[in-house]
Amino acid sequence: MCPVDIPPLSRRSENIPVVLAAHLERLIATGEISPGDRLPSERELAATLSVSRATLREAMHELESKHLIERRPGRGTTVVGRSDAVRELLDLPASVADEQHAADLRALVEPSVAGLAAQRATASNLLQLREVLARTSPDLRPERSLECDIEFHLLVAHAAGNPLITTLHTLMTDWTMDIRRHSHSTKEARRSSLAGHVAVYRAIEEHDAAAARAAMTEHLTAVRGLIAKETH
Repeated sequence: MCPVDIPPLSRRSENIPVVLAAHLERLIATGEISPGDRLPSERELAATLSVSRATLREAMHELESKHLIERRPGRGTTVVGRSDAVRELLDLPASVADEQHAADLRALVEPSVAGLAAQRATASNLLQLREVLARTSPDLRPERSLECDIEFHLLVAHAAGNPLITTLHTLMTDWTMDIRRHSHSTKEARRSSLAGHVAVYRAIEEHDAAAARAAMTEHLTAVRGLIAKETH
């Protein structure tokens, strides 16, 4: 199996290990690096990313501690594969859930996920969320705004540190796609969505689980309210 290509770092800061861990973790979370993919050798990866091998090892240690990668002598570094439970969830058909039922499920689940993310988010998780927010604006095209929305919520779920939660979140995203697409159709809706994301992020950054749950609940309620107003 050939090593997967890793894109270079797009930004730098004084805390390069955090930036590097965030970069690699986001690629895994968004599926740009797939479960089972083999990463380049330490020497090759450090050269590609223009970092020292010591810096790379520090970042890789964080990914390993989160059970995102496996490093084995003679086999190199691979992205951890999906568990049987995750594969069974992903095998559910896309039409398994009524959209409104899925929206109700999302309203119950996502606040709790945000609370877990507030308890467990690392510096690299927070950096990933900040970078999505920096790319989000009410002036974006609806399709691009929706992409940022999906990525933000995915990274919140990923920060909870539970692959079953991340998988359930992915399914809920598929089941509620039409609702989510409608929620980015106007500038007012995009502005409301961004404000909700910022409030959720701030609570997670403060590691305040109760505030994160409340912010996510308020965000989802606001989205549903805007959709109801536009469709009546």
